[in-house]
Amino acid sequence: MPLAQYFRLVDIQARMLLKADASKFTLGYLWWFIEPMLWVAMFYVVFNVILDSPRSGPDFLVFLATGKLAFIWFSKTVNQASNSIVASHGLVARINVPKSLFPMSAVQESCYKQITIYALLAVILWFFGYTPTSKWLWMVPVVLVFYLMIVACSLIGAFLVCMLRDFAKVIPLGMTFLLFSSGIFWDVREIGDPEKIDIVLTVNPMAYMLDAHRQVLMYGNAPDLNHLLQIALGSIFLVIVMIGLMRRYSQLLALKVLT
Repeated sequence: MPLAQYFRLVDIQARMLLKADASKFTLGYLWWFIEPMLWVAMFYVVFNVILDSPRSGPDFLVFLATGKLAFIWFSKTVNQASNSIVASHGLVARINVPKSLFPMSAVQESCYKQITIYALLAVILWFFGYTPTSKWLWMVPVVLVFYLMIVACSLIGAFLVCMLRDFAKVIPLGMTFLLFSSGIFWDVREIGDPEKIDIVLTVNPMAYMLDAHRQVLMYGNAPDLNHLLQIALGSIFLVIVMIGLMRRYSQLLALKVLT
């Protein structure tokens, strides 16, 4: 399939998924804004009001929103994309298309939603006194690398779930682990031990990406470009490998989906 046609099909299917999802609910597209804000509000109440976190007030709300709204993009996309091929078993049975089309459509659908969420985050930052500056342009490479990381993890998840359905149970558990280990509710840089900070940011790319969001948007600092480049190259490598595997084992994946 020509590359232009492939991306056109991804875009068409993503837009269809958006419309189908919005049509299920009375509030429709408003849920793109409501759901992430409810998540932020819920965790703010738990960690700031009930548990009396050392961080408090508007600064903690912005800190939490910046991390959580970015994490939602990753977690929801990977969870949805991981089940996308299996969920499309009817289409897989009828036509022979690249199996990567299904997770990529889920990624693209989520990407469209995330554009509105980043706009919402910008409004939150501005409302609480974080004035946009030229430093915010560093978000361009941060978001692009984050997107590559999401694509890589989505393709891996979709392949694994096709080969063994048990991974459909394991992946959400992995997301829960990342939720608590990536510095959404706590600041990685407050660990105290510089060596431990480096280990966390190196071993857990999610922790680095969330910290990069905060460094740029809240503190006006440039991200660690060397670390960012490493994640980008690693993600590109994984994307190439997974697309190659999906092409090579296309018929096997179809058989696994239908049996």
